Amino acid sequence: MKDKASAKAVRGMRKKAARVIGKMALLATVAFGTPALAQEQKTTVLTGGMLVSGLSAPPLHNATVVIRGERIVQVGPASEVQIPAGATVIDTSGQTMMPGLIDAHAHLFMLGYGNEADWFKWLKADGKKYSIEKIMELSAYQMLMSGITGAIDLGGNPVESISVRNRINKGEIPGPRLQVAGPLVTRAAFHGFPAEASAVITSPKEAAAVVDRLYAMGVDVIKAHSGLTREDYDAIVKAAHAHKIKVHAHVYDEAAVRNAFETGVDVLQHVGSAGVPAYSPELVRRIAEASRPVVLTAAHRSWIYPDTVTFPERLQDPAAKALFPADIWDAVQKSFKDWQAEGYFTYIDRQVKYRSPQVKQWIESAAVMGVGTDSGTPMNFNSDGLIREMKVLADEGLPPLQVIYDTTRVNARIMSKPDLGTIEPGKLADIIVVPGDPVYNNLTNLAYVQTVIKGGVVYKQDGKPTVPMPQ
Repeated sequence: MKDKASAKAVRGMRKKAARVIGKMALLATVAFGTPALAQEQKTTVLTGGMLVSGLSAPPLHNATVVIRGERIVQVGPASEVQIPAGATVIDTSGQTMMPGLIDAHAHLFMLGYGNEADWFKWLKADGKKYSIEKIMELSAYQMLMSGITGAIDLGGNPVESISVRNRINKGEIPGPRLQVAGPLVTRAAFHGFPAEASAVITSPKEAAAVVDRLYAMGVDVIKAHSGLTREDYDAIVKAAHAHKIKVHAHVYDEAAVRNAFETGVDVLQHVGSAGVPAYSPELVRRIAEASRPVVLTAAHRSWIYPDTVTFPERLQDPAAKALFPADIWDAVQKSFKDWQAEGYFTYIDRQVKYRSPQVKQWIESAAVMGVGTDSGTPMNFNSDGLIREMKVLADEGLPPLQVIYDTTRVNARIMSKPDLGTIEPGKLADIIVVPGDPVYNNLTNLAYVQTVIKGGVVYKQDGKPTVPMPQ
């Protein structure tokens, strides 16, 4: 009897242990932001194409990448990698495999509408069936289908931003891995935006208190916006770093850049789109030597405007249209009626004049450069903004391979995500496939992403989504 009781007890302990292990595995999966589908430990193989790994190494031709579950388990020449029995094989012959792209400056509660304030008015009127959270879901989908598997959302409604991030992490909705800032920490509310999207402060003490509150809510990073004093930056940085989260600063003029840099802001945003003469060589040198990341967001005004004058048909791009519900697309198109007169482009002549000198000085400085878009701003679609930004950097002299590294490996570093940004065994399987050779073709092929894999799950294959668009 004792032996039977002991055996029964052992079986019970084993079952309990299995349940505990299962729960731990589920928690780990949710923490990594991978849908339940990847828990099945499916094996997927990409083989035949050129591999741009994201590492500082030449591309590997006729390569094979083996994915098991959510992670990469083997990478090498096709002649040396054995395809596991039962694996799902995706033929990438004639194409390029590379890490999923990361956007280091996005705004998911906007979609490229012609005027930001009018966009939020439309949502309260004709578009009232769409909540802010629903718009963010749609933006996340647009980004993922365009090859963006990671993004930093730098300004939005905190509750909705955190919810969308968490729902993506749980696999409930498709989208890139998100870090979210919630509201802008600023001395003046951003005109026309939802009240929740600005955290207005009047003193450094209030700034620190806002950081504490946002951290408690669950944001990943802090966005320091306009009108801040040096003392404000100092208070924001100290409070954020006490919680071990980074601060991104919205800075244009040299005084703001200097204040943000010298008080320890982690990432300097917009420093290639300021519409001012090039920054002083001394300041640029110090930022570069400190390896402080800069994100230029160069294209979102000074290139988008003249490019659209040259080819206004880009605003009716059928690839973008396919990623919009019909009523939102119609509203966006109507918003472009007088786009050249919008206040967003008030200083466009000056911005175009200084655009190349500013971008080139950062390239020549060898500064650590992330790549971000300010996506969702006027005419800056979530589906093409990052490719446009990357193309500007290449056209201004940054080698295409380096642009890819900056948009993958460096942006992963900015996100403090060592499991992302390169294609190596052990890394999370965030991989895209594009036709032809984007390096030779100066990145233009990136506009035609054929396959998107995030965490081992295939979200797009042969140019077609495998999950439906949110409605």
